[in-house]
Amino acid sequence: MKSGTSKRLLWSWTPESLREADDAIVKNLWLHWFPGTVTRRSISFTYSFWLGTISAVLFAILTITGIVLMFHYTPSMERAYTSMKDINYAISYGWFFRSMHRVAAQLMVVTVLLHMMRVFYTRAYKRSPGNLGNRPFNWIIGIFLLILTLALSYTGYLLPMDQLAYWAMMIGTSVAGSVPVIGGYVQTVLTGGTEIGQNALLRFYVLHCVVLPFATVVFVAYHMWRIRKDGGLACMDQIVLRKKKDTASPASTKTYSLLGIARGVDVSVKTSSHLEEEDLIKSTPNVMRRVWLVTLLTLIVTIALSIYFKFPLEAPADPAMAPNPAKAPWYFLWLQELIADTTFTLFGITFNGAFLGGVVIPSIVLIWLAAVPYLDRGSTRSNGIWFPRERLRQNLIFTLVVLVILALIFIGAFCRGPDWIFYWPWEQWPVAPIKF
Repeated sequence: MKSGTSKRLLWSWTPESLREADDAIVKNLWLHWFPGTVTRRSISFTYSFWLGTISAVLFAILTITGIVLMFHYTPSMERAYTSMKDINYAISYGWFFRSMHRVAAQLMVVTVLLHMMRVFYTRAYKRSPGNLGNRPFNWIIGIFLLILTLALSYTGYLLPMDQLAYWAMMIGTSVAGSVPVIGGYVQTVLTGGTEIGQNALLRFYVLHCVVLPFATVVFVAYHMWRIRKDGGLACMDQIVLRKKKDTASPASTKTYSLLGIARGVDVSVKTSSHLEEEDLIKSTPNVMRRVWLVTLLTLIVTIALSIYFKFPLEAPADPAMAPNPAKAPWYFLWLQELIADTTFTLFGITFNGAFLGGVVIPSIVLIWLAAVPYLDRGSTRSNGIWFPRERLRQNLIFTLVVLVILALIFIGAFCRGPDWIFYWPWEQWPVAPIKF
């Protein structure tokens, strides 16, 4: 058995009691993130599917592969494209690291979206019994994390400076510029001028490599801390409700934090006062085994997809040669389709789809999502349960919104041809001349 510093850094011991389980967490550098004990249901694969852990692992893969790519990438309009070609064809295993970075970015967008859906369908955004914690606020933090994930993927999408990247950047900045009053200023801040050039590339590079990753780490850390403060996952609420006991008044505690000593009673203490020893299992080694399993499976899937899928570069960016059609990344195709569908002329007045479909409607969706925990007046009986009957209406509305977005993505990806004309997937596109 290892001792001293190496023991704290690498592993503790397998505890034989709940007291030792707590010690194993507190005395280990990597394990103190977790509580000493958890409920069996909270680590079940069928409840959370461990989507949050998968997202964190993918972010770690993105960080490691991104650092490797930074050694070979040059954020210059003259050299960005050639440096990407060197990574693909000249540097040993450069193609593999680029593929892993690309695959992990796509998977992270998917898993964060699925994680958000899981929280909604299980009503995990509501406070625990006794109105404890602040899960509604943590749900809002999750929405910010979704936005950060999309922004990370989008800013990285633009760095190769091929035709796909250049015109995706052109579409995104044009939508930002369509916002009344502040749109022009926002567009200037993003591009660093009046056109897509060196300033725009450098700003997106800094956003992708410094600003957005730092913000993501901060929000993830707070998100995880908030889960602990809110009494754990929502599935614990069902155990508390089944006990049907009078809540014992727990002893006053003090918690050491970055801000000093916080006196009072912690939310997790109040929640755990309803639980008995048979409801709990030790985090060490039960949780850690599953964390390592999920990490290993996520890494295997990412590697397999990176080897199977190739991501060739398109032609170098050319402002004078617009592809037809020019499409945004798949996760923003629903916005591009909305922009096309909401651009129309009525009584001689042309309505700007970039503002209506690209700004107004998405903002309404985000505001509605943020307000959902405060609009939901259901009972705590639905907390932590997949698709409870009493939440049929809320689940149907949310599912309808998701299906509409997926339908718009499908239409934008497979049914839009030259000049953004609609074609069925089995129809042949006409040969359109390249626009100069």
